[in-house]
Parts: sequence; structure tokens; C-alpha cells
Amino acid sequence: MRSGPLAGLRIVEFVGIGPGPFCGMLLADLGADIVRIDRPRSSERQESRFNVTARGRRTVICDLKSPEGVETALQLIEQAEALIEGFRPGVMERLGLSPDVVLARQPSLVYGRMTGWGQEGPYAQAAGHDGNYISLSGALAAIGTAERPILPLNLVGDYGGGGMFLAMGLLAGLTHARATGRGQVVDCAMSDCAASLMAPIYGMFAGGQHINARASNRLDGGAPFYNVYQCADGKWVTICSLEQAFYELLLQKLGLSDADYGYPLERAKWSDLHARLTEIMASRTRAEWCDLLEATDVCFAPVLDLTEAPAHAHNQARQTFVEVDGVVQPAPSPRFSETPGAISAPPTNEPQAAEVFRDWNVRSGV
Repeated sequence: MRSGPLAGLRIVEFVGIGPGPFCGMLLADLGADIVRIDRPRSSERQESRFNVTARGRRTVICDLKSPEGVETALQLIEQAEALIEGFRPGVMERLGLSPDVVLARQPSLVYGRMTGWGQEGPYAQAAGHDGNYISLSGALAAIGTAERPILPLNLVGDYGGGGMFLAMGLLAGLTHARATGRGQVVDCAMSDCAASLMAPIYGMFAGGQHINARASNRLDGGAPFYNVYQCADGKWVTICSLEQAFYELLLQKLGLSDADYGYPLERAKWSDLHARLTEIMASRTRAEWCDLLEATDVCFAPVLDLTEAPAHAHNQARQTFVEVDGVVQPAPSPRFSETPGAISAPPTNEPQAAEVFRDWNVRSGV
């Protein structure tokens, strides 16, 4: 029995990489019943228990190059309210599963299309990955050191600017479809969505509050009071004392003078304070700084690695991480007071066609 605010929602997901599976994970964690359509493969699949973004879904193998496989996919889609696909533009059309074909079979379906560049435009048919998409949005140019941009993992394009936007788009489309009976296509392009994530920065830039140069601004490592510092033991901490009360508490805790570094600190003095904070933070270990500053209004936190974060007291108290089939991974989020989400099953490579066809009332399948 699935739990969560999306319990009862059926979605067909065509197996892909990156943002599509992440979107499926988010929705499955919140209770959606998602069937993944995968192609016949040999031994190239990742060991299932480590494929965290595939958790909570069942899989049906379909040869979409055959009429029988396409018909099986269409029968599943007829029982669903939404669809997720992440192929290059034109692939679903060539397979016989275009929005026109699918919406003729299921008029209220929300057809979610996840791409890097969108369904049209000069780049639409070009291959790419996260770093390329965020490059075009202006995001990558704003992230990094003064000397060079730095790729922020694939969080900005694939996940924050991809899977999460697609999940929002599908749920918005479902609200409309349930009210009107009319489905539609959601064109979710990572280059567009990464640009959307940059909306506050573009606003600050237009207003003269953000300089078009990395490591020169309040939020990009330019400001000494919003930065990362190394401790005596080589570990790192973050200081994010942006507001006046937090900034003044930082100065007080570190024994610095308001006369020298009063709020607001003009940009000309940033370099001096950064050098002073670098020296001070290097004088104690990370644990010592945690004893002094953790859980205060200085806006402080230790920089935790992938083994440290699940063990931290705050994350343990909130059960931010869980262990499934021996794999430590983030728990479902966000949290709901009345309909909490849950991981319904670990990821698996095993197809479950017979079970899916029975539960979804599909007449026949291959």
C-alpha cells in the first residue's frame, strides 16, 4: 500500500538518465504508482540497489521498435494520468508515441517531456549534459572562483533545474487536467529552468546589486561574511552572516571590533576582513568552532562530507537519511503532516510485467 499525498496517481515513466528518474523518484516517494518502461538490455544495468533514483517503481520491459511493444506502452498509458519521457526531440514521434498519438488514446494525460535544450530552438537536436545547459543560462558563469567557473555537480541543471521543475510542471498540469478533463504537453528544458533558478541573480544584476564577475558578490564567495573557511585540522566551515544582527553576533563571537568592520561593510574592506577571518578560522579545529558557533544565530555550519552528513545529530534527529537494502540515501522530502511519503520499495532491475498488467488492468502485454 503506497502512502503519501500522491497515492492513487498513476504515471508511466520511460527509463532514461538524470532528471527524468529523479523526477520519478520525487513523485514515487510521495505515493505515486509509477511504472517504468525499459528497453531490452543485456548486462549494462547498474547494480539495482545503488540506483537510488529508481526506487519505489516497478518496471515493464518493452521493445518499442516493435508494434507489440508500442501497443503495450499505449495500453499502460491509457491507465495513467501522466507520462515522463527524456528522449531527444523526435524520438517519441519516431516510435509512434508522439503527444498526438498518446493524447488521442488518453485525452486527459499530462505528457511530460524532459530535455536539455527544449523541443525546438537552434540547439534542440544537439547532445549535451548538465554543464552545457547551465552554461547557456548564465548560471555557470556566475559560479566558481575569480579565475574560472566551477561545475556545481549536476545539481543546477539535471536536478534543481530539471527533475524538480518537471515534477512541478506535471503536478500543475494534473491540477488543470482533473478540473477540465484536458491533458497537455509539458516542455521542460534544463537550459530554461536553470535560467529560472537564476531569476533573483538577474534581478540583483539589473538593480546594480550584483557585479558580473565571479567571487565579487555577497552570495558567490566574494563577501567575507558569506564564505567557506578552512580550520586548523584541514576541515571546513561555512559562515553566512548576511543580516546585521547575525553579522554583529559574528564579530562579537570572534572578538572583532565594530569600529573596524561595522555593518554594512563596504566592498573596499571585504578583502581585509576575509584575510582576518581566514586567519582566525585557521586557529581552531572544526570541532572547536562547532562548540562555539553551532546552532547560534551567527549562521554557521560545518561542511560535512558524504559519510559525515548522515551521522550528524541534526540529520539523525530529523531522519534526513535512511538506509535501504544496505544503501544510505536521502529520505523522501518534503514532509507532510497528514499524508507522509515513504520509500515503497528499493530499486530493482527485475521486470514485474505480470503484476503491473494485473494491477493496471492492461488487457495484454509483451
